[in-house]
Amino acid sequence: MLITLRDVCSIAEQNNMAVAAVNSASLEAIRAAIEVAEETGYPIIIQHAEGHEDLIPLKYVAPIVTSLAERSSAQICFNLDHCEHVAYAHRALDEGFTGVMFDGSYLPYEQNVEYSQSVSQMCHEYGAGLECELGSMGSREGGESDEGGTADEAGAIYTDPDQAAEFLKATGADILACSFGTVHGLYKGEPHLNFDILTEIRKRVKNVPLVMHGGSGVSDDDYRKAINAGIRKVNYYTYGVKYAGEAACKMVDEKRAAKADSVIYWHDFTPVAYKSFRETFEHIVRVFANGSDPLHVN
Repeated sequence: MLITLRDVCSIAEQNNMAVAAVNSASLEAIRAAIEVAEETGYPIIIQHAEGHEDLIPLKYVAPIVTSLAERSSAQICFNLDHCEHVAYAHRALDEGFTGVMFDGSYLPYEQNVEYSQSVSQMCHEYGAGLECELGSMGSREGGESDEGGTADEAGAIYTDPDQAAEFLKATGADILACSFGTVHGLYKGEPHLNFDILTEIRKRVKNVPLVMHGGSGVSDDDYRKAINAGIRKVNYYTYGVKYAGEAACKMVDEKRAAKADSVIYWHDFTPVAYKSFRETFEHIVRVFANGSDPLHVN
C-alpha cells in the first residue's frame, strides 16, 4: 500500500527506528525493495532522483512503482529524491508520488527557504510529505564532489542547529535532511560522524524526524547511534549499486573463466543484480529497524 512520507516517518518515530530509502534506478532494485518490505514486515521508501532522469525517466518509473506499491501488502512511500526544480516536483506529485525531497541546500539560505515554501504548499495540497535539506555534504547527489572525483568531507558544512529550527518554522517541511559528517557517493576513508551536532539539531527542532543522506558505507554501529539520536530515514544508494555491479562483473569473469568464448547476454545480468539488491536491502532494513518488532510497526 502507498503511504505518505509523513506517515512512514511517523511510524519510524513511534518505534525509534529508521526507514530505508532506496533509489529506483532499475526494475531489479524496485522489485527487491518491495519484496524485502513484504517479507520483513518493515516499511520502505522507494525513491526516484531527479538526477536519474537519464537512467529511468519519471514518466516510466512513476506508473511502475505506484502500481506495484498499491498492490503490495507492505507499507511503501514513493518519494522524489533530490529535486532541484519546482516544476519537476509538480510533475512527480501529479504522477502519484507521496513525498518530495526538495534540495535547495546549494542555494543561498533565503532562496532555499523561498523555494522550499513553494514546494511545501504544493505537497500539502496533494497530501504528500516534504523533506528539505540544510547544510552541505561536500558533494552533490551522484557521488561527485564539486571538483569532481570521489566524494569526501572536504567542503562539508554541518547543519546549524538554530538555523534548522528557524528553517522548519519558515518552510513547513515535515522532515529535515541534515549534514553531520556523511557524504554522497563513495567514501575515501572511514566516515566521521558528529553525533553531538545531530543531538543538538534534534533538540532544537523539537523531535522533528531527521534524515541521513550519504547513508551508504556507514557502519551498522554508527547507523544505530544515528537512529537513537533522531534519524528516521536513511538514504541508501551508492553502495547498493556498487555491490550489484561487482556481482555482475564476477558473473562475467566466472563465465569467461569457464569458457573463454562465452556469450554474455543482457538478461544474464538482471537476476544477478536482483539477488544482490535483495541481500543488501534486507540487511539494511533489519539494521535500521533498530531492534523494533515488525509486528508492532503500524
